Amino acid sequence: MKKVFGSASEALDGVLHDGMLIAAGGFGLCGIPELLLQAIKEAGTRDLTFASNNAGVDDFGIGILLQSKQVRKMISSYVGENAEFMRQYLSGELELEFNPQGTLAERMRAGGCGIPGFYTKTGVGTVISEGKEHKDFPTGPDGAEETYILERGIVADLSIVKAWKADETGNLVFRKTARNFNPPAAMCGRICVAEVEEIVPLGSLDPDKIHLPGIYVHRLIQGTHEKRIEQRTVRQKEGA
Repeated sequence: MKKVFGSASEALDGVLHDGMLIAAGGFGLCGIPELLLQAIKEAGTRDLTFASNNAGVDDFGIGILLQSKQVRKMISSYVGENAEFMRQYLSGELELEFNPQGTLAERMRAGGCGIPGFYTKTGVGTVISEGKEHKDFPTGPDGAEETYILERGIVADLSIVKAWKADETGNLVFRKTARNFNPPAAMCGRICVAEVEEIVPLGSLDPDKIHLPGIYVHRLIQGTHEKRIEQRTVRQKEGA
């Protein structure tokens, strides 16, 4: 099956529809599928729900879709660094489902592994646990009962991720911390589209160095990436 497409818009052709759930990889601005996000904006797809650690910044990442009012709901761990995200949430324009970071990553991974739900202690006794099933397990000292909450796996209509290298079958290698949320996000999508910096010949990737097998990846593009820095801090120049 041909997986390599010429552009982000071509790779998303026939996939996008209003009201869909999209899982997006990345952490801050590190490893975000910037080309695919721009293509979604240009396609005008609306009423979207995004499962993503955060929403980038105001004019980059998912932030560009918030500006164009194409996002209805965010399933996220972090709201900071994006003033428009906060403004829309506080004004009631944007629905927000807060998830602890590890819980969100595991919800994506679980969805990709066919696990409909799992129990965790994270969030017990907080607003995170409201409306969720509680169950006690003998996991404490000397078998003492401890309370857990049920979290459900995420299965997205579409996953969009960014990797460093890929071969033509979609095997992916991520660059250092850009690995972050990308593997679990890729796993949980019914369709996964990946953008990469380089597509290498089949057989040139060391099997032991592949981070995500191509069975999870359905479409693939190669592109040039801006790689913005979210917070740039520099030392004051010393006087002559």
